[in-house]
Amino acid sequence: MIYTVTLNPSIDYIVQVDDLEFGATNRAQGTHFFPGGKGINVSRLLANQGIPSKMWGFLGGFTGNYISETLASDALDFTPVSEASRINIKIKGNQETEINAGGPTISEDELKAFKAKFSVLTAVDTVIFSGSMARGLPTDIYQNLVTLVQKSGAQFIIDTTGDALKATLAQGPVLVKPNRAEVAELYQQPIESLSDVQKAGERLIQDGAQHAIISMAGDGAMFFSNDEMYYAPALVGKVVNSVGAGDSMIAGFVGALSQGMSNSECFKYAVASGTATAFSADIAEKQLIDELFNQVTLQNMKES
Repeated sequence: MIYTVTLNPSIDYIVQVDDLEFGATNRAQGTHFFPGGKGINVSRLLANQGIPSKMWGFLGGFTGNYISETLASDALDFTPVSEASRINIKIKGNQETEINAGGPTISEDELKAFKAKFSVLTAVDTVIFSGSMARGLPTDIYQNLVTLVQKSGAQFIIDTTGDALKATLAQGPVLVKPNRAEVAELYQQPIESLSDVQKAGERLIQDGAQHAIISMAGDGAMFFSNDEMYYAPALVGKVVNSVGAGDSMIAGFVGALSQGMSNSECFKYAVASGTATAFSADIAEKQLIDELFNQVTLQNMKES
């Protein structure tokens, strides 16, 4: 079973404002509500591919109820908390502007109840940790949770940033997927050229990751493992929504990996999935992913 962990889920409130003017009253051209959170996005795309998963994390208040009711899935297994889950505002116009809330404070008892879920894990399971941490959680929460995963013999994937990513690399994640800015922050060095990306990706593998993808938006993406390195140019199309594109890349890779595909095919599915979501109003559907998969081209960087 694949488990996704979202420690700080949200309602994503999408507001379309074509000509945003600060300090004035603006009229929205359209609004949408979506259940948000990186792990939730991963589970939703896996479900669209027909691959089951379980969603873990914390939900509370009227916002938590909305997320549960909207998802309405047997995959939900969130830990209830006393404070309300957060609302993030995504303003779309000439540019995208995000306002992300802090989220609820998690109590010791709530955290204990959440950790108890990890007792069901076995060696055939994979746990995907994604996103930021809710308030009240210890700064080393990801390392602690990864230790619980590894005690069961299960594998883990982590999609986070900064110190949390650096600390868990040594624990051997199956996959990490920072974008160009995040890997530049991680290693405190500019990532400007494809050569810089290549060096950073190789370092991610040296530091403990089994596989790594560095996404570069319109400049494509690169894949790394001990023996393989591929570059995929970005596909041409109209970007509708960047929210969830990175999460979709992880879901595409993990879904393909769970079906025994090669690293190159898994990377192609990752690129197709992330692109399909970027070209869609919400998390991508399987039909579009499959169409784009056939358009993804890979350059073997080990041979160039």
